Amino acid sequence: MNKLTFISAFTLIILISGCESKKESSPLPVITISENLPEKELTLQDFMDVEYIPLETTDEFITQGVIRAIGDKYIVAGNYRNDGNIFIFDRKGKAIRKINRLGQGDQEYTYGMYIVLDEANEELFVNDVQAKKILVYDLLGHFKRSLHYPADTDLFYVLDYDKDNLIGYDTSWSMQDQKQRGDRSFHLIISKKDGSISRKIYIPYDIIKTTSVTAGQGTATTMLPTITPDKNNRILVDASTDTVYKYVAKEDRLEPFLVKAVRKDPEAWLTIGTITDNYYFLRATEKSFDFEKISGFPYTDIVYSKQERATYKVTIANSDYAKARSVSMTENPVNGKIATYQLLNVDRLIEAYENDELQGALKEITSRLNEDDNPVIMVMTQKGTVTDN
Repeated sequence: MNKLTFISAFTLIILISGCESKKESSPLPVITISENLPEKELTLQDFMDVEYIPLETTDEFITQGVIRAIGDKYIVAGNYRNDGNIFIFDRKGKAIRKINRLGQGDQEYTYGMYIVLDEANEELFVNDVQAKKILVYDLLGHFKRSLHYPADTDLFYVLDYDKDNLIGYDTSWSMQDQKQRGDRSFHLIISKKDGSISRKIYIPYDIIKTTSVTAGQGTATTMLPTITPDKNNRILVDASTDTVYKYVAKEDRLEPFLVKAVRKDPEAWLTIGTITDNYYFLRATEKSFDFEKISGFPYTDIVYSKQERATYKVTIANSDYAKARSVSMTENPVNGKIATYQLLNVDRLIEAYENDELQGALKEITSRLNEDDNPVIMVMTQKGTVTDN
């Protein structure tokens, strides 16, 4: 085997060793991480309102409940395997429609795992990374148009941007470690109408640094999120720079958001998760991979407290479990009316219920479940947020 390429879909973060005097003088948060970071335990219900949504189960709607997209009106789910099934539920979990357009035709997708929900236009954008195109369907599953990737790009990561555009990150750099970047922009705003580049967002740096580890003939790569929603703006990350930027959409400008203190041995990368009034939830992923065990890229979840101007290793406990169960605030950031969400496995819920380990609404919902039911979606909104549901 000449080259191994391993792609895992979520973990990034670069950070860390830091200087207190520099931290005091900088108007930006300076994120420092080390093995000796203090630990902080938060209780989810102290800063989030929590809603549990059981996905309706019918003969046609049997799903592993992997959430592809969630909005104010709809939940779009699928399965872990690439079987082409797209399940649409309303925000109360009622089954609405099942779509499957998997195939080799011009109006079909060969890979349907990455989906953007556009509720304003009532459209689904299925990012077919294998065919290098984005197929657009209405919410009835009718084909509307196909958007081919801009020339010489790989759009592994695509999100909704505004009524007329998507925002994506070009990962064609993935085998160009330590090469000159030139004037190329990797964060791109892309037309929903024809797939053309509406705008390029240039993050300043000179040398490309990839999220890869190479040893001998082997290369392992982890694809880490580079765009995080922040209400109407976007937080942009690039492994090649120690500054994380906020892209202010209305003004078409970048402003520094936070700074990563450089760490080596091993180096680490940064990803941004849920953002609240007081906390930035982040993930630090080490640039390390064991080619003999075929495993690596270990990560640590951390939190920056804006009030304390300090960084901690973090654990978030869900108090709806008598034995508090941990919650991830980094893996599914929405940062709009919804802050984030998490999938709850029915088997584990039933086991906890039988052991009298559940409380409140979660206990009541679980009492009505059986082992063949679809999962429950835990939706979190920041306290004080007004929703339409």
